[in-house]
Amino acid sequence: MTPETIEAYGVRLRPFRLADVADTAVACADPVTQRGISGLPDPYTEESARWWITEGAPAAWAGGGAAYAIADPANDRLLGGIGLSQPVPVRGQWEIGYWVTPGARGRGVATAATRALAEHAFAAGCARLELLTNEENTASQRVALAAGFRHEGVRRAANPSRGGGRHDLIAWVRLADDPPGPAARLLPDLPDGRLTDDVVTLRRVTLGDTDALHRLHTLPEVVANRVPPLPPTWESIERRCRRAENHWLAGRSADLAILDAASGTLVGGCVLHYDEPATGQAMLGCSMLPEARGRGLTTRAMGLLVGWAFDIGLARLWAGTRPENVAAQRVLEKAGFRREGMLRGRLPGPDGTRVDSVLFGLLASDLPG
Repeated sequence: MTPETIEAYGVRLRPFRLADVADTAVACADPVTQRGISGLPDPYTEESARWWITEGAPAAWAGGGAAYAIADPANDRLLGGIGLSQPVPVRGQWEIGYWVTPGARGRGVATAATRALAEHAFAAGCARLELLTNEENTASQRVALAAGFRHEGVRRAANPSRGGGRHDLIAWVRLADDPPGPAARLLPDLPDGRLTDDVVTLRRVTLGDTDALHRLHTLPEVVANRVPPLPPTWESIERRCRRAENHWLAGRSADLAILDAASGTLVGGCVLHYDEPATGQAMLGCSMLPEARGRGLTTRAMGLLVGWAFDIGLARLWAGTRPENVAAQRVLEKAGFRREGMLRGRLPGPDGTRVDSVLFGLLASDLPG
């Protein structure tokens, strides 16, 4: 590819200019940009921006990549930067990355620029583009999906962390022959961000739920149904909360907090694990804090989750309980699940033992019309 202007989807991609120095410095000194791009100078100054425009960007082109400024077509003002790096010509592969100025965020600039550059790259002979994001950078993950990139997997410890250590990167990939438009999501967002019947409300788990969920999942009766049956650390629950949106966007699981609708207090948690996308099957699990039990809230929460699951196209739901967990079995039956059998020794128990699991299943056709 050669430097040239690309105009599409309401943005202009053009070479960087010295007139962009001040805007580049402000954007790349911003904490969001600093967290999202590895290796940026800190502090990032106008001198850093000048080096990038006069030396860094030209070097990207000379090395077989690309480095464009994202500009507003109406006034040519800088909105961000986007480029291609890590070329593997024998595979027809490049990595795409971008940043957006603080004032341009939330306007679809990153998605528009990513779509425009991807189409240009494919027209120039690229076969495969990778977009790598930090696990917690769900804004970039949403850009990837909106630009037609699909979740491919996790690059373990692929990137150095500021202050030492390494962290995982999530790989999102688009191929030249992928269909146009946004990538289909296995697990779409909840309507208006929640499900509610005005008694209970379900919403995605957030970092602020860590303490309440740690309390829930360290209750002895909840630990007994974990795999393995060991109490989680506070750090593991905090990590689960931080990664909840990433797992949702990747189509792995919908991790939900159950709230008392009147007070907004967290009273439990439930999760839908999309364990078999090829067959349209997912597993459900649900736990409640002691003070919320005996009020029918679990049944209500399960009903909301079941309804949403079938609405988004799942074909079958299943759940398992220990044979002695009669209360959970009653909740499942109230939600429409049917007992299908017992899997002997399916789960690891304490001290090297194995525990049976009673299997329940539910099809959309099982529910009353």
